[in-house]
Amino acid sequence: MVNAETYKSDDTIAWCPGCGNFGILNAVKKALVLLGRPPKDVLLVSGIGQAAKLPHYVKANCFNGLHGRALPAAVGAKIANRALTVLVTTGDGDCYGEGGNHFLHNIRRNVDITLIVHDNQIYGLTKGQASPTTDAGVPTKVQPRGVILEPFHPLETAIALGCGFVARGVSSDSDHLTALITAGVGHRGFSLIDVLQPCVSFNKINTHEWYAKRVYKVNEDPSYNPADKAAAYQKAGEWGDRIPVGILYQRARPCYGELSGIDARIPLVDEDLSKTDIRPLWSDFS
Repeated sequence: MVNAETYKSDDTIAWCPGCGNFGILNAVKKALVLLGRPPKDVLLVSGIGQAAKLPHYVKANCFNGLHGRALPAAVGAKIANRALTVLVTTGDGDCYGEGGNHFLHNIRRNVDITLIVHDNQIYGLTKGQASPTTDAGVPTKVQPRGVILEPFHPLETAIALGCGFVARGVSSDSDHLTALITAGVGHRGFSLIDVLQPCVSFNKINTHEWYAKRVYKVNEDPSYNPADKAAAYQKAGEWGDRIPVGILYQRARPCYGELSGIDARIPLVDEDLSKTDIRPLWSDFS
């Protein structure tokens, strides 16, 4: 029986008190319990950064990759063992900066994994540089006069590329975020959940209070249709006085496993490779 204790890790949590990562961690655990997934069937993959520490605080399979390289490892694991529930936990810098190319092309591939981005609009682990999502004009340790560049817009980008599941949550609303993660895992294909969270040490603008005054749940409006791509793109662009959270866009599309034919084959993890002779393949690479 899967319960809250099932995923309890003995590792000491090394986040600042008040960090939004705590809310995301709680939501991940609650979602896994609701989904009924035992730890042996769950893989948490991360890159480098404060967000990337999350897999250590969940009792499940864990893989830490290089900076910005979480998605390739997650995709490889899912292709080899499609019975795994694969979640990627990464930061806005790790995913949209160093890992930006992987982000774009794995939306295209549409492998059945869930990407959870801890988006605090700052590089937290390396002490406060601007990240790809830092708003223009915000001063940082490296940009003391304020960021001069327009921020990267991940949700608009994902919708434009046809990502099958695009959602935004906020770390302070753990129940709502739990529901989004549960829905993202349940969606067949690549799911993006961008989670707004404060960095209490290095981002003094986007605080818990700042978000509380602005976020609203788009799916509480019965007239909103997350299958409407144009409407979703418009919602994704809202920022400032009002910020929508919830499932902004969702559509069914063929997964990589279907398109490639891999789903029709025995998963690599179940194949008996002990008697496989690979020597005939060498001629192809000689």
